[in-house]
Amino acid sequence: MKNSYIKLSLFFLLLLFSCSEDSIEEIQFGTVSGRVVESGTFEPIPNVKVFSSPNSSIIFTDEDGNFSMIDVPVGDYSYQAKKDGYITKFEAATITNGANTELVFELELSTSDNKPPNAPVLVSPVDNAINQSIQVNLSWTATDPEDDTLEFQVILKNDANTNEVVYSNISDTTFQLTNLVYGVKYFWQVTASDGINELVYSTVRSFTTTNFPTTRYLYVKKIGQNNVIFTSDDDGNEIQLTDSATNSWRPRKNNQSNKIAFIRSNGAQNHIYTMNPDGTGVFKVTNSVPIAGFNSDYVNFSWNTNGSQLIYPNFDRLYRIGNNGSGLTQLFQTPTNKLISECDWSFDGTKIALKTNNLNGYSAEIYIISSGGIFLTQVITPVSGAVGGLDFSVSGQKLLFTRDISGFENANYRQLDTRIFQHVFSTGTTSELLTQKPPGTVDLDVRYSPNEAEVIFVNTSNDFLSTRYIQKYQIGTIDSRETLFIGTTMPDWE
Repeated sequence: MKNSYIKLSLFFLLLLFSCSEDSIEEIQFGTVSGRVVESGTFEPIPNVKVFSSPNSSIIFTDEDGNFSMIDVPVGDYSYQAKKDGYITKFEAATITNGANTELVFELELSTSDNKPPNAPVLVSPVDNAINQSIQVNLSWTATDPEDDTLEFQVILKNDANTNEVVYSNISDTTFQLTNLVYGVKYFWQVTASDGINELVYSTVRSFTTTNFPTTRYLYVKKIGQNNVIFTSDDDGNEIQLTDSATNSWRPRKNNQSNKIAFIRSNGAQNHIYTMNPDGTGVFKVTNSVPIAGFNSDYVNFSWNTNGSQLIYPNFDRLYRIGNNGSGLTQLFQTPTNKLISECDWSFDGTKIALKTNNLNGYSAEIYIISSGGIFLTQVITPVSGAVGGLDFSVSGQKLLFTRDISGFENANYRQLDTRIFQHVFSTGTTSELLTQKPPGTVDLDVRYSPNEAEVIFVNTSNDFLSTRYIQKYQIGTIDSRETLFIGTTMPDWE
């Protein structure tokens, strides 16, 4: 009996240990971690509900879209990522003992419950507004039923051409239009987007820019490394005509053709271009033969009276060309191989004034040829120092120019005492205009005023580093020197 009891006790102990070992082996765990991002942008999405089927724990993503679950029983699961406004995403996962399973959910925005924004309402300028500046501030209002963040586009058209310009990625309900064209009717419209629904469109409004103002002065300013052409009226209200990204200089207006000619860098060469008085309609006149001389800052060209042709130098040769780029003709070549730097065509078209110089800009002389290239007369025989600024009077009986009377010469073409002179052909005499030039300064780029009672020119310190001033002087009137524009050069007054 006693042996039977012992045997039975051992049987139950073995059974107990056997059951205990089987139970420990069945309870196995792993971990799950991952990230929830927005489809397409991969931006993290916070506060997303992540759970599984069969059920495990429920967790929410942090601000970086991350989540982590520990002590997940081993097995096969279907995990879900769910948040309002997004389409729920499912990912299958197999959890193994002691291992981490990584999941990434890319959620797409749901449009099923999201309402589109209301159509933008245009506020300013009012419809059919006139005399608007070429910089116009647009404004509108816009709302969204669910207060979604909105993004806008401005669509701009005009009655001058078929161009359509779209300004995108606008987050505010205001937008400034710049660089509009004078005297043009514009049509504008605004779209709104909540990033979920399709674009909604405002009505269309129009406005008309003011006509181009009356301006008679042209000049050049330095912006960065480039020369930029401006125009101004008598009150100093200026308008930029050429882009700051291009190097453009030496403007010359022809009133009969209503065009402005100028020089512009084009690769390694300089060429003559024309444009309308408002800076539009830029046209490249020269092509095979560029304008060239010893120094591009001092090279000049000239219109004929009706604006159908231009003359310009290319080193030792003078060319004539039509304003449309046709009819290129060589008119003259210097007999001594000197370079032609400046030229001017008389109003009656019979005479051309030329200034020639050596490779350094010196040994300058001025002489007159016929429009057919025949030598007529000498104004200045070769002299020391710099000479420049040719301009015929309307009658063709007088010629303006400047000359450095110091006779100074150096490699930088510096001038020390440059003054304004006038040559009278009927008497063959040349005399200085007594403009009361301040000591230590130079007068450059002289031209007659439209009525020829005054001259316009550039004055600056002879260090050639100081500010430049466009000034005018009434011929024969003491103390009449007057500054018109500051920090400017290469004037034209038509």
